[in-house]
Amino acid sequence: MSKHQHTPASAAVGIEHAIRMLEGRWKLVILFHLFGGRKLRFSDLEHAIRMLEGRWKLVILFHLFGGRKLRFSDLERAIPAISQKMLIQQLRQLERDGIVARIVHAQVPPKVEYHLTKWGQSLCPALDELLTWAERQPSSPSASQSAKASRPPRA
Repeated sequence: MSKHQHTPASAAVGIEHAIRMLEGRWKLVILFHLFGGRKLRFSDLEHAIRMLEGRWKLVILFHLFGGRKLRFSDLERAIPAISQKMLIQQLRQLERDGIVARIVHAQVPPKVEYHLTKWGQSLCPALDELLTWAERQPSSPSASQSAKASRPPRA
């Protein structure tokens, strides 16, 4: 578990930061080779990262973690900065990838609920580990170099 208590939005920001640190084909190639003992294909790693790309997917996932079932309107209220069109797009992509399931209840007015599939729920520990990893990032070497350069010379 990460050392901080996160809201869905702050956790998603942390995970996005971690993913940005890993972005770029060559960083993935390096990581792929570091995990060389595992039976992984590079294309599988790229595919996994692509499934989580997008500003809102991680925020949606964090709202659905823990077995929660939310109606579309609940997600709209929980994520006020997202447009209706973008929420629909992101949910459809997550559903297509098998991460989110959509339940349509036969009633008037229509009732649609979203929840994580068992496979989608299994992302929780992995994303929590990624968030913890990002929180442990040491200060960047370039920042310490620039701090040294700005110091006056010793007498």
